[in-house]
Amino acid sequence: MRNTPIAAFIAAVAIGLFIFLNSVFVVRESQSAIVLRFGDPQTQHSRAGLKFKAPFVENYILIDKRNRELDQDAIEVIVANQERLLVDAFARYRIVDPLQFYQSVRTEEAGDDRLNTQMNQTVRRVLGEATVDDIVSGRRGELMQRIRELLGASARQLGIEIIDVKIRRADLPLQNSQAVFQRMITERSQLAQQIRAQGNEEAQKITAQADRAATEIRAKATEESEKLRGTADAERNAVFAAAYGKDPEFFAFYRSLIAYESALKAGDSTILLSPDSEFLRYLNDVRGRR
Repeated sequence: MRNTPIAAFIAAVAIGLFIFLNSVFVVRESQSAIVLRFGDPQTQHSRAGLKFKAPFVENYILIDKRNRELDQDAIEVIVANQERLLVDAFARYRIVDPLQFYQSVRTEEAGDDRLNTQMNQTVRRVLGEATVDDIVSGRRGELMQRIRELLGASARQLGIEIIDVKIRRADLPLQNSQAVFQRMITERSQLAQQIRAQGNEEAQKITAQADRAATEIRAKATEESEKLRGTADAERNAVFAAAYGKDPEFFAFYRSLIAYESALKAGDSTILLSPDSEFLRYLNDVRGRR
């Protein structure tokens, strides 16, 4: 019976310690806490430290208030010019109102799912009003700002603040890329054929001009040569006529020598003449003089 007071004291201490441990909890710098009584929010703690709650009838949840990243899977978006793009986007956010967040989605996993759905809808809505050129280069910054504003407005209803939204990449789907690549090949082939046709046309024009110029030059040269030949023949005939007028016998002798030279050239032709032929007059005369 002597141990009864000690045992009772130990039991009381153990019960008190158990009740105390069920009455306190620790909130870290990176956390916020919400005290719940039978599932209903009672108190919100945003500062770090040792916090108290009613034992057994109250519990608490901790919510991370650090910056978080929502990395969604690539989604297919139909843009304004009816082309399809695979868009890979991500967002950075933080929970700024833990109580509103808990009342809206209960858990952080459910919050990520809800925010992911809202982000998909917002990205499709904004990029659906833009063209591929706008998304790739032209208005990318402006589009990101628009997505951030719209997503931020819907996320505030969940107690979430959107810090930033970025698009990692925006690519055509594989089948579209192949179609675009084939279309580019076709366009380049058509352009090459057009350039070759234009080149052939220019070559034909240049060739025709060159042929015409060559024909004109040859015609002019022929005309000049005929004129020169005619002038030379006239001068030669004038010389011959003058020589014939001065000494007809010598002129006849000279003409016979030219004829002899032409007739007596080596060749396959045979000429039969009578000894007393006029053609051989000067040759017979030479032989007779001997």
